[in-house]
Amino acid sequence: MKVDEFRDIKYEMDENGIVTVTLNIPDRKNAMSQITFLELWYAIDAMEQDKSTRAMILTGEGDAFSSGGYFNPKMFDEIPPEVKNEIDITDIAQKKLCLKFWNFDKPVITAINGLAVGAGFTMPLACADLIYMAEDAWAGLFFVKRAIVPEFATSWLLPFLVGFQKAKELMYFGDKITAQQAFELGLVNAVLPKDALLPYARQQAERLIPPKGPSLSLKWMKRILHQPLIDIVTKQLDWENKALNKLATTGDFSESMKALKEKREAVFKGK
Repeated sequence: MKVDEFRDIKYEMDENGIVTVTLNIPDRKNAMSQITFLELWYAIDAMEQDKSTRAMILTGEGDAFSSGGYFNPKMFDEIPPEVKNEIDITDIAQKKLCLKFWNFDKPVITAINGLAVGAGFTMPLACADLIYMAEDAWAGLFFVKRAIVPEFATSWLLPFLVGFQKAKELMYFGDKITAQQAFELGLVNAVLPKDALLPYARQQAERLIPPKGPSLSLKWMKRILHQPLIDIVTKQLDWENKALNKLATTGDFSESMKALKEKREAVFKGK
């Protein structure tokens, strides 16, 4: 898949080699399907192959960063067979994409410009080197509300970032997290006015590449920070996939989807 074939994301490179990848499905608040995740994988792959690319900025089109995962069985009827063969529907935790990001040597900055729900927040936590958030944006680890578990190895990364007890609180209750709360928890690096978000992300990206930043040194920093943890992340993704595939067949999950469609609180039975 080539970058000019993307339909769910935009891939744009400036004169400095900074690639802006924009989640571009605003009609569903940039909810990410298996196609979106595959295109993101190919965006990283394109940057790995193109030596003129130096850093990635990931953001969302419109007023949302991403409302999370998008699952529509009818969508697969429209996918060309050669693309469908690349999609593993059992990889709900997004192991393929997560590890592609973790082994990617170039800096990744996420600019969260609006709501970031589910995978819309766990993906930046797992895959970005730096995260900047608009002051009116918010995050939602709503997995418990859907009777499932987090993906993108967040079940390990979140305790690593905020501590074991706080991580349990965030995961068990799934309460809305404001941008300021995310900053105070150490989940994002800075909170900015919305109109300053992307300019600031670009300014920071420029500090990480020549002539301002020693890209080779930064590449090795990222490698030595990530390599000792990749085995842990890989195993956690396998555990998450095991749980997610099991939980997706439960009555509680079905009830959560029905409640979401009917815009009401779910009534769980623990089955």
